[in-house]
Amino acid sequence: MSKKIGLLVLLVSMVLSAHAQRRGSDGNLLSPVPPMGWMTWNFFADKIQERDIREMADAMVSSGMRDVGYRYVFIDDGWQGGRDARNNIIPDPAKFPSGIKALADYVHARGLKLGIYSDAAQLTCAGYTGSLHFEEQDARVFASWGIDYLKYDYCHAPADSVTARVRYQAMAAALSASGRDIELGICEWGDRQPWNWAAAAGGQLWRISGDVRDKWKSLQPYEEAHQLHRLGAGILDIADIALQLPDASGPGRWNDLDMLVVGLYGKKGPSGDLGGSGCSDTEYQSQMSLWCLLNSPLAASNDLRSMSEATRNILLNREVIALNQDTLGVPAALKWKDSVWNVLVKPLAGGDFAVGILNRSDTRQPFTLNFKEIGLPGTWAMRDLWLHETLGTGRSWRGDIAAHEVRLLRLKRVP
Repeated sequence: MSKKIGLLVLLVSMVLSAHAQRRGSDGNLLSPVPPMGWMTWNFFADKIQERDIREMADAMVSSGMRDVGYRYVFIDDGWQGGRDARNNIIPDPAKFPSGIKALADYVHARGLKLGIYSDAAQLTCAGYTGSLHFEEQDARVFASWGIDYLKYDYCHAPADSVTARVRYQAMAAALSASGRDIELGICEWGDRQPWNWAAAAGGQLWRISGDVRDKWKSLQPYEEAHQLHRLGAGILDIADIALQLPDASGPGRWNDLDMLVVGLYGKKGPSGDLGGSGCSDTEYQSQMSLWCLLNSPLAASNDLRSMSEATRNILLNREVIALNQDTLGVPAALKWKDSVWNVLVKPLAGGDFAVGILNRSDTRQPFTLNFKEIGLPGTWAMRDLWLHETLGTGRSWRGDIAAHEVRLLRLKRVP
């Protein structure tokens, strides 16, 4: 009976806090802008080593990624070594001989933050130790190590939404009581519509789809988003899901479109499954454009130690990143939609607007956009954010757009 009462109290508290958000020790929102960093999973899967993560942290600094906003090193599944005699979760001693605390110190010394991974069940997706029933203990351990972010998965957990909310709120409460500000990324793949409840449960971001694969779109037709679990979600598939969601994201509460696959070029591994044979640089650039327009967290997953020039130009474009990190925090809305063209409009702090024009077709095509038709009447100064060119002023834009390309403009109103 006590368990039922406890569950009822928890559910009532969630209803009463439907618009509440977790805040840091300073009273400010956690994740006021989408987190940016690099995640281990697509490149290393669970075969992660302490040395590799240190090298990636160094590469984030030497490449200039840290200086344009990438601050998090996210350790995904596979770091766990079980529990000790006191049931404290421990890292695999072969993979992390120096321990996670030493790694966190290394990362922090470079002006970066460290994220880690667990699961709201007894086992993680890859079969390692999860955190169910150990939320408070694991949160204290994470805090003692200096962890800044937790990606909390949902493999091996019940399918219903109520259980998910209870388990995620339990971990959020444990993190809040840990003595350290640790952001919570909810990863239940959008199956239980987390955009309706995840912020109230204590999450700062939540995945909206199955795992992204290194491809432009699914090669098979589908009607429901959950079908992408078996088909493999491509860049366009996930963007389409995001564009159908209610306007629930903003400062401290972000729709997470999953990792950037920029620069993977069909690498074997998790992102190469289910048809992930690689994308063109144009398609990778479009993923960056769409993820920034839609305010997704930006988690690169390529090898930062050996990036091509094209990959570097995509990931380090300050003008594009500025859209993602804009303090207004309003995601782009779909203002034009047909079988070939999508036009997205994102308002920015200070009164500017970002406009993304996506050619969904498989051929280069001309396009003319009258700004009045997308709710922006008047004259605008135009800047192309990928060409880094000022285009002059006008009431419309005209140009050729390559297949699967997003032309990205920043508009400033001319008095």
